[in-house]
Amino acid sequence: MNKNNTPTIKKSTFIFLKDLSRHNNRDWFNKHKDRFLAEQENMLAFAENMLEKMRAHDQIENASAKKVLFRIYKDVRFSKDKSPYKTSWSGYFRRATKLKRGGYYFHIEPGNSYMSGGFYGPEADDLKRIRQDIERNYKDWRKLLGNAKTKNFFGKMRGNQLLTAPKGFDKEHPAIDLLRYKSFYLRHNFTDKEVLSENFPETLNKAFKNLRPFFNYMSDVLTTDLNGESLYE
Repeated sequence: MNKNNTPTIKKSTFIFLKDLSRHNNRDWFNKHKDRFLAEQENMLAFAENMLEKMRAHDQIENASAKKVLFRIYKDVRFSKDKSPYKTSWSGYFRRATKLKRGGYYFHIEPGNSYMSGGFYGPEADDLKRIRQDIERNYKDWRKLLGNAKTKNFFGKMRGNQLLTAPKGFDKEHPAIDLLRYKSFYLRHNFTDKEVLSENFPETLNKAFKNLRPFFNYMSDVLTTDLNGESLYE
């Protein structure tokens, strides 16, 4: 808690995660279950506070903090790394209604904390629609991603890319670099000092607000047809 009783990320959270990364096994975890429960309670309070902040400026799905915060237990069925626990805390706030696409993600880990948002693996129809918009309106995309505030805060758009032009699109298109994307998201990293600051909840909230121009544009694209007519009216 900070001086205003706002839940913050505590130093003990980082200490626990560092210890867990060195002892990522069930015996150690069970012996320190009380520490885990204390940190989990703090992270739930942090997520609940962030929900309140974000609902003041965007429509967020009616989810509890428990649904926002991801479990620390890993699914190792298809992973070569069989360590049973994540060494980070993370959560996701999904935008509400069919007309508002996208979601806000945060990741808390010593030396690797960040926030991000976008479209990580869009389904085939959405991917096609995004590429059609890039093909037709690439100057708008350049303007959106080249905006000084967006570029200075997030840098370049991220996401996996094809090695060549996607099927049905001209490899000589002036925005072929954008057309090759398979995922579309923005990310901003935080230092440990920023995360542990009592001002971090507001810092994270402002960072999420910086995603809005990107989300709003993508929402318009993904909820309209090629003629700009709404798909939901």
